[in-house]
Amino acid sequence: MNFDFSDAQKALKKQTRDMLRSACDLTVPRRVFEDSSESYSKDVWAALVDMEAPATAIPEEYGGIGFGYLELCAVAEEVGRSLAPVPFSSSVYLATEAILMAGSEEQKKEFLSKLATGEAIGTFALSEGPGLVTANSLSVTYAGGKLQGTKSPVPDGDIADFAVVVAEGTTGSCLALVDLTGDGVSRKPVDTVDPSRSHAAITFDGAPAQLLGSEGAGWDLKNRVFDRAAILFAMEQLGGADACLQMAADYSRGRYAFGRPIGSFQAIKHKLADVYIRNELARANNYYGAWALSTDAAELPMAAAAARVGSIEAYQFASKENIQTHGGIGFTWESDCHLFYRRSKLLSLSIGSARVWKDRLVSALESRNAA
Repeated sequence: MNFDFSDAQKALKKQTRDMLRSACDLTVPRRVFEDSSESYSKDVWAALVDMEAPATAIPEEYGGIGFGYLELCAVAEEVGRSLAPVPFSSSVYLATEAILMAGSEEQKKEFLSKLATGEAIGTFALSEGPGLVTANSLSVTYAGGKLQGTKSPVPDGDIADFAVVVAEGTTGSCLALVDLTGDGVSRKPVDTVDPSRSHAAITFDGAPAQLLGSEGAGWDLKNRVFDRAAILFAMEQLGGADACLQMAADYSRGRYAFGRPIGSFQAIKHKLADVYIRNELARANNYYGAWALSTDAAELPMAAAAARVGSIEAYQFASKENIQTHGGIGFTWESDCHLFYRRSKLLSLSIGSARVWKDRLVSALESRNAA
């Protein structure tokens, strides 16, 4: 079985990479990183919208272009490679997937067309401060069509137009759709390790909301959305890890010590070889996950967890070794190395840490072996 992208998908990947090289060199995420008044790059987001990237996997009947998830995986990898400071993961991997999975026909028609065209930005709100959120620890409540409580940090919560909120309903956990520009909603920016990807604390005080899916099924729906999003996050992380390897290799060829390029020294060769091996192992898991996502295979939970764990570890390792390869200058503010390191740390905690996904991988393996 061939798990590689098709020629058409590789062409889409190249087109996305070329566009992002032009519209989003590393001065763009650095500008957003350093300018507290700019939460994301509107120009890069507009360029992705012009390419119809947010519409990639949305069916045509809801305003999308209906390519599929393999194409979306290809786009996600390039978004990660460029460090694009845009709400792509929040709006596309999470909000869009939640509505596709649990939304009514009316909700799909109302929201998906806006997400496809970039008219609206969505996000997904789960965290409620420090500590792991569980189905039994939810403090945000949904009752009588109203939301009460605080979610923090919410990715892109300061710029999103609406959110899918995991809340405790009257008969169990549920997902609720809420307009973040409406009454009963207040937002406050939250500082994170990577300011080029904004986050916010969102407080709901009787905010009007509508149920997404059935009440009592919220936690199961959240897990299913996260399984699908995990593959896309993993592809984005793989793109970042590959960029770190390329950045370190380029520097090792151009930096001289003792009259020769530092890349000719065994210590640097081994360092970069170790990064390459981890990246390729992550790629294998990601391609398997992309297949499972595109076919909605029974193996999706296991494949998602494996891809997520492998890509978290690969990106963190690559970003650290990139700094080490650059030596003393790699630790400085002026060097771009820390931008990748920060993004790797941020993405490693999005939709759950490596520990969470290792637990899910073990559970998936146990379920398979028990069948």
